Amino acid sequence: MNEPAQQAQNALCLAPRERDCPRLLSIVCPAYNEEEALAEFHRAVRKEMASLAQPYEVVFVNDGSTDGTLALMHALRARHLNTTIVDLSRNYGKEIALTAGLDAAAGDAVVVIDADLQDPPSLIGEMIEGWREGYDVVYAQRRKREGETWLKKATARAFYRVMRSAGSVALPENVGDFRLLSRAAVNAVCSMRERHRFMKGVFAWIGFPSKIITYDRAPRHAGTTKWNYWKLWNLSLEAITSSTLAPLKISTYVGFAVAMGAFFLGLFFIVKKIFFGDPVPGFSSLMTVMLFLGGVQLTVLGVIGEYLGRVFNETKNRPLYFTRAVALSKAAGEAAKGEATTGEGAGPRRIA
Repeated sequence: MNEPAQQAQNALCLAPRERDCPRLLSIVCPAYNEEEALAEFHRAVRKEMASLAQPYEVVFVNDGSTDGTLALMHALRARHLNTTIVDLSRNYGKEIALTAGLDAAAGDAVVVIDADLQDPPSLIGEMIEGWREGYDVVYAQRRKREGETWLKKATARAFYRVMRSAGSVALPENVGDFRLLSRAAVNAVCSMRERHRFMKGVFAWIGFPSKIITYDRAPRHAGTTKWNYWKLWNLSLEAITSSTLAPLKISTYVGFAVAMGAFFLGLFFIVKKIFFGDPVPGFSSLMTVMLFLGGVQLTVLGVIGEYLGRVFNETKNRPLYFTRAVALSKAAGEAAKGEATTGEGAGPRRIA
């Protein structure tokens, strides 16, 4: 079923929420070396929340930044007490940092957004309208991707095409992490504690009623992207191997096809020997066949190794992350009053 049809079907089953807006909206922002953009991001969020008269908290996650990002977070918190800071012990990557932010969010609705202002806070009001209608997930789909090269756009299209055809659930195309989640959706996401995480796949997998809003993505406000092509390639591998067994199935099919090809090639050589004799075979053809079979075997072993390595990491059952410090916003502190706060233990550190 395509996305508009799925959205229409979801709308038939929805009951509007009683409240016009969440009692508290948590805005989760993972940041790695975002010193140049963070102050303007916080100002834009404050302006939008004031226009909506929406009670809110900003949940900053410092993902092991090496510049002045953490100091700026604390400076902002000193002036605005509705700011939570989760300071991770090292750089864990965006997927884990985002999980830490969701763990710390105290609101009954949560918006996930980056600090670079490519995703405009001005869309949050429209997301809240979707929440009011009864949707548990309201995600923003990009019509245009300004400030990105043609190669980046082409590889992104190819990635989404592969994920939609091979994944176990439909992954919305041109959708990043920018979205609103209800408390029920956040709890569902936070209950999934696998170490190898592809958050866009996790958001899609929970299957709650969702709504699409579209926008034109702007270039970065300041700073440079932390995603190079090597990191994007590794994220793609993470996404595919964490969402589907298709590579293993393809390896099986390739192995079967090669075996059948070798069988018929063997029959060909037998018939050739019987009817035409057996001249000395050429060295080049022999090496070509050997290298081809060896390449196929190594490729299949590599695919198996990727999955085996992930199984190994999951069986160690380590915590997803550790925190050096957690400074709660005023609202989150009140929600967590009387509860033990341990950063990251055997499961998610729930505040709400």
